Amino acid sequence: MKLQQLRYIWEVSHHDLNVSATAQSLYTSQPGISKQIRLLEDELGVEIFSRSGKHLTRITPPGVEILKIAGEILGKVESIKQLAQEHSSPNRGSLSIATTHTQARYALPKVIETFIAKYPDVSLHMNQGTPVQISEMASEGGVDFAIATEAMELYSNLLMMPCYRWNRCILVPRDHPLCQPSELSIEDIAKYPIVTYVFGFTGRSKLDEAFRSKGLEPKIVFTATDADVIKTYVRLGLGIGIVARMAYEPEKDSDLVALNVDHLFESSVTGIGFRRGTYLRSFMYDFIERFAPHLTRDVVDQACAISGKEELNNYFAGFELPVY
Repeated sequence: MKLQQLRYIWEVSHHDLNVSATAQSLYTSQPGISKQIRLLEDELGVEIFSRSGKHLTRITPPGVEILKIAGEILGKVESIKQLAQEHSSPNRGSLSIATTHTQARYALPKVIETFIAKYPDVSLHMNQGTPVQISEMASEGGVDFAIATEAMELYSNLLMMPCYRWNRCILVPRDHPLCQPSELSIEDIAKYPIVTYVFGFTGRSKLDEAFRSKGLEPKIVFTATDADVIKTYVRLGLGIGIVARMAYEPEKDSDLVALNVDHLFESSVTGIGFRRGTYLRSFMYDFIERFAPHLTRDVVDQACAISGKEELNNYFAGFELPVY
């Protein structure tokens, strides 16, 4: 059994069983990959992939288990490389992050600016996607860190740590009927068409829960993953906007009014997560602390030593999270 063979089966499984696409991504030949997979299967005495002619059609039940262990082995190999680099070139390397548009646009710029200033030889890569895509990338080792509000708890091999609390605001034009001195109710909001985030995106579940608790169905007429797009359609008169409060910029959005709805919607928590067993380099610890100052190296190390989800939640329950 060769490490290269494990890498081939892992990559094939993450390229929709397309050997040709895998070969292109690895800069090698399709026949070479097919041969090595066959040799590994012969050595193990089981098929990892089912076939129809020359095409791979699905992952077999033993193949699922083999691929899980292969992923863990490849992760350990990557950790060895990171450890060696930490000693040979402590301030040189790469850091990949997957996050949502809201985090990339509003929460991360200052963090990244100061990080790059301190670590000019660290190559920083940012990937944007839905919370599920983000969590999946981190779970499979495609990125170092996932930063999101939703879906990360679905992946048991991710260590998720809370960074800050945030809530929403309602955006309306300055002459809108909701711009009144009295406190808003869910019933007031339910009277109007709503422009907001796609379900499962940027705390959207908390929004739906608030309406459901009152037996109301929100009139959601348009959804997007981008708060700037939502603001555009509010300006067009499509409906009232419900976005993360951090997405409202008083100077740039001076034509809109941000209405406080903290009393209506439960706050959400944005977390940062990485795959358990990941070797964290010094600059990775530094990035985490810049984004969430309470997540010091000692705190992160203690969190890494906790295996149970409930125990981890209890550990962080005593932390006072910043609110945005």
